[in-house]
Amino acid sequence: MALAVIAGGPVIGLVFEGFDRIISARMQKRVGPPLLQPFYDIRKLMVKESVIPSGAVKWIFETFPLISLTASILILFYVPLAGNPILGHSGDLVLVVYLFIFPGLALALAALSSNSPYANLGGQRLVINMMGYEFPLAIISLAPVWIMLKNGFSNPFSLSLIYSHNIWQMAGSLGIVGLLIESAVAILIVAGESSKSPFNVDTADSEIAGGALAEYSGRNLAIFHLAEDTKAVAIASLFISLFFPWNSRAIWGLAFLIYLLKLFLMAFLGITLIRTATSRFKISRLTRNYWLYISLFAAIGFLFLL
Repeated sequence: MALAVIAGGPVIGLVFEGFDRIISARMQKRVGPPLLQPFYDIRKLMVKESVIPSGAVKWIFETFPLISLTASILILFYVPLAGNPILGHSGDLVLVVYLFIFPGLALALAALSSNSPYANLGGQRLVINMMGYEFPLAIISLAPVWIMLKNGFSNPFSLSLIYSHNIWQMAGSLGIVGLLIESAVAILIVAGESSKSPFNVDTADSEIAGGALAEYSGRNLAIFHLAEDTKAVAIASLFISLFFPWNSRAIWGLAFLIYLLKLFLMAFLGITLIRTATSRFKISRLTRNYWLYISLFAAIGFLFLL
């Protein structure tokens, strides 16, 4: 099972990226690339030379892509995909929220180690982006915890416990309104965690030449690409576990198929639709939207639950 998660997370992420690029192209009246184009890109990068820029901190530059990918895969060990998580324990929701810091932090530190002004600026922007979405992420993660606590469960932070109960049936009429608001905020956070438009200020090609990834090439760039796609799968899977755990008690094969359908729907709403319909935010507008509007909506949704 562990090997299936290690291999399956990046593969599902690449498959969704293929669908994402095709659907986005069709929404813009373009043909788009083939479905397997992300796999072709990874294969091409894997056989290319990884160039290390002059003056870079070599061990950080080469090690942190692996750390980013490892952290993204590790999150999937704690998130229920189609049943009980591999490493599920009481209080694992707190751990998962903290683990989401590591893929982005590894990319930021790797960018700062590259001795490139464009990468340094991209790394700084990435840290600002992370500081923005972590606060609303914490608020909406507490929503199902509060519902479980209110209904008398002794370990409300357990993702397995939340996944095995339908919180919509336990929330009450005003609570359902709050959960709808929190679900909308979750969709916006998926785009932010995935560094997709309009939140991709750290890799703005037209402004900072690729930003945090400006100096990466070959195998290291491919690993960061896999980490990004795996993290997108992880954040979408987390919100599915928190807010949409229906049919969690079906037989495993059917439950996994339903999970994939929910995953692709969440990723379509949180990534494809938003990035196709919007343009990139300014860095000042990005922080204002996170700390003022998105966090405010998350807090209002939580007040409905209270």
